[in-house]
Amino acid sequence: MTGEHPTVLLVEDDPGDVLLVREALADHSAGKHLSVVNDGVAAMEYVRREGDYADSTRPGLVLLDLNLPRKSGSEVLAEMKGDPSLATIPVVVLTTSDSDEDVLRSYRHHVNAYVTKPVDYTRFAATVHEIGDFFIGLVTLPPTGLRRMRADR
Repeated sequence: MTGEHPTVLLVEDDPGDVLLVREALADHSAGKHLSVVNDGVAAMEYVRREGDYADSTRPGLVLLDLNLPRKSGSEVLAEMKGDPSLATIPVVVLTTSDSDEDVLRSYRHHVNAYVTKPVDYTRFAATVHEIGDFFIGLVTLPPTGLRRMRADR
């Protein structure tokens, strides 16, 4: 990235996990630009900048739980990666499920990474911090300033 700090969208319905992610990213640049929605419908409205989220910033990274109300994380992932204007947003599934079926389904829908949430607080915090270090600190993310990108580029 070129010095800008992308918005990280956390899609998580468990308030405890939201708090853990906030705390884990508190000392990270990603923590300053963390937005949270708690269900799959709101996640799609956010990334599409619709309804209450019309003025939202396009996220540079989505941390996505699979077990969500109203629309599952798997459905959100499939919709995002099936939409050329959203497909370039990196998505990390961060979930309690370690089921082979969930892992395979996520990668079939082109998830960028699949991470099983550690149950231990210290390991959970370290895991989230490492995700931030990698996706925000190390890799070059796609530009977020463009509302729509042509699919053939």
